[in-house]
Amino acid sequence: MNDAAGRPWLDLYRPSTPAGITPEDATVLEMWRSTVERGRDRTLLRYFDGAMTVAEVDRQSDALAVGLAASGFGPGDRLAVFLQNVPAYLIVLLGTWKAGGIVVPVNPMNKAAELAVILADSQASVLVCHPGLYQEVAVGVLGQTAVERVLVSSELDGQSRGDERLFSGIVRTVPQGTVDLAGLIERHAGESPRDPGLRPDDVAILTYTSGTTGPPKGAMSTHANVVFNAQTYRDWMDLTRDDVILGVAPLFHVTGLVAHLALAMLLGCSLVLAYRFEPEVILEVLRTARPTFTVGSITVFISLVNHARARREDFSSLRVVYSGGAPIAPAVLVDFEARTGVYIHNIYGLTETTSPSHAVPLGRRAPIDDASGALSVGVPIFNTVVRILDDQGEEVPVGQIGELAISGPQVVAGYWRKPDETRAAMGGGELLTGDVGFMDEDGWFYIVDRKKDQINVSGYKVWPREVEDVLYQHESVREAAVVGVPDAYRGETVKAFVSLRPGKTATAEELISFCRSQMAAYKYPRQIEFLDELPKTVSGKLLRRELRARD
Repeated sequence: MNDAAGRPWLDLYRPSTPAGITPEDATVLEMWRSTVERGRDRTLLRYFDGAMTVAEVDRQSDALAVGLAASGFGPGDRLAVFLQNVPAYLIVLLGTWKAGGIVVPVNPMNKAAELAVILADSQASVLVCHPGLYQEVAVGVLGQTAVERVLVSSELDGQSRGDERLFSGIVRTVPQGTVDLAGLIERHAGESPRDPGLRPDDVAILTYTSGTTGPPKGAMSTHANVVFNAQTYRDWMDLTRDDVILGVAPLFHVTGLVAHLALAMLLGCSLVLAYRFEPEVILEVLRTARPTFTVGSITVFISLVNHARARREDFSSLRVVYSGGAPIAPAVLVDFEARTGVYIHNIYGLTETTSPSHAVPLGRRAPIDDASGALSVGVPIFNTVVRILDDQGEEVPVGQIGELAISGPQVVAGYWRKPDETRAAMGGGELLTGDVGFMDEDGWFYIVDRKKDQINVSGYKVWPREVEDVLYQHESVREAAVVGVPDAYRGETVKAFVSLRPGKTATAEELISFCRSQMAAYKYPRQIEFLDELPKTVSGKLLRRELRARD
């Protein structure tokens, strides 16, 4: 695919390395040290009325690494992070790597059983969490795990605002049996850790899959994986140290880890955090912090633009906006741009690709496939090869639907302690994504749906995405999710779960009629159920499994 001047995208988007770093020593720590040398006094983290410079983050993470090593934590050991989007997250990441360890991010919405699975599988010896999460979730399961030490960090640290919408009922406390993270750092202030001797192919992060199709697996992102895709965000999005990142993606998720934390570490630019996603608070952050770049699930942008207090000028500082983690209906993108003036570029990736494998080039608009109505997820990023395969593993012609198979520097080393699953997904030298899509004649890629979400109606294939995209065109629909449900006559039939926009109304009959007027008879939903909120992962992916379980 060429630009208007006839130059291929490969030449336009040639990857580069950070100043002073070569591919042979591309660890996250080398990337970070280069940033420290270039701007120690730059503001790196902003958290409400608090701020931390590059030098402060560097000193605190040094002290943490020394404290971890003093308790026996060493190279290859795992440390689990059970925190919201707070400044301590970056300090813990860097401190763990400076001690030679592996970070295990954990969804702070996880309940005890979910946390226990990840701690047991990763064999983490240290857990860092908020005091409330320790008392309400972790304390009851730690005996089933290898965790030897718990460090607690208050959500209130790093700011003095104490917003009641976020922090109601939260007080600083250090539960019995835990160690205060801030106190540990203070005790080792000014000390420097030994060089851990990390290599590019060492595992940096065990990012657990969301488990939407089965038990979570720990994807082993190496230091080289993280550095490569941090550079991808910088170069593809044309970002500099003067940009301001709005951290709306959860930091435990691969998008937050790379597009927020690793990118800020690479650029030395400001990353604005706001504890957790609360639309009214984020709108205020947009007005005061004036961020220029963000990436998040489309549900984040839907929530913001539909908030009663949202104004067009709230979004005016945003120069570059990308959305990934969940499909985008074209109608949603059009509506958002009309109301804010901001065009959302699509991006696609998986936990197993350490964030992006595809993205819409900055300044370009994603085309829409006429036949399926799908919005393109873009083109492959730097040094990435993508093939579309049939059920026999053979490459299909342009325009035909098959499974995406990806190879490139961002693909993880495998799944932690799961050699069989690693061979099944990556044994052929490329990642089998489980996502079904196609490539058009111009090289744009489209995702039709998850392979396992296909609905079989009387022998006809129905992809939920196609039905959802039609529903999103109705003026009353805020969110939609489609699943197959048992049907005595058809085998399966199409059911839609819908949430409505504030102040809007619609009946099931109205929405069924709306879809019937635009779709083949076997595709349109026969059942509609209205919900206030559709179940999603924190990264914004619809939990179709939970919706199916309702029937």
